[in-house]
Amino acid sequence: MYRFVLTRQWVCLTLIALALIPAMIKLGFWQYHRHEHRVAQNQLIAGNLSAKPVPMTEVTSPGHQVPRSDFWRAVTATGTYDSAHEVVVRMRTDNDDKVGFHVLTPLVLSDGRVVLVNRGWVAGGDDPRAYPPVPAAPTGEVTVTGRLKADETSGGSGIKDRKGLPDRQVMLINSAQQAEYLGKPVLGGYMELTAPVPGGGSPEPIADPDHDSIGPHMAYAVQWWLFASAVPVGWLVLVRREKRDRAAAAAAGAAPEREPQPTA
Repeated sequence: MYRFVLTRQWVCLTLIALALIPAMIKLGFWQYHRHEHRVAQNQLIAGNLSAKPVPMTEVTSPGHQVPRSDFWRAVTATGTYDSAHEVVVRMRTDNDDKVGFHVLTPLVLSDGRVVLVNRGWVAGGDDPRAYPPVPAAPTGEVTVTGRLKADETSGGSGIKDRKGLPDRQVMLINSAQQAEYLGKPVLGGYMELTAPVPGGGSPEPIADPDHDSIGPHMAYAVQWWLFASAVPVGWLVLVRREKRDRAAAAAAGAAPEREPQPTA
């Protein structure tokens, strides 16, 4: 009755179904792990943003690689802005996705070490290769507060570190590169400024990272697992339909042909 499942067509269909089930289950767990990672990331961001700010010198030093556990940690620093060595970071977007520049200003501490401070976003001018109009940094000794971020790399950010850029323009925020440019020791990572807020709203402060949305990964995981459970159900439905169609065809072939009725 079910010997047709041993035909080449049905054997191939069965093998495909058997391959799809574990693949879909694995894809479901992949999305589930991404969901777990997103939840843990949100908890880390929320905890670090709400923590009491600590001096940046306590959590990083020249050459230090900021670990993920310290990303977005609230930090403070006191020093004097070195506006003469300020640079802008190309191809950065504001909170409305307009393309412009981030303003990176060195803050020189009392011991001569430097903290890189991302003061925020500014729009570009008419000439994309010209240094954009940037509001001057405060003069004198200042105390700033911000979020600790790790050095950017091409591998981690996906941004190509282009050469031959216009003067005082960079593609990445990287403490090692800036230490070479400044000729001074620069603390690893950089600070994303949150206070004091610039007067006039420029540079535009960088928004807090999103730590409320968990994304669609859990829904995708459930979808994949439902697809995996639907495969054997669909296989059984097709088998029963094939059996019914074959039985109907056999019954039709076995029925005697009716004699034609005489015409008047």
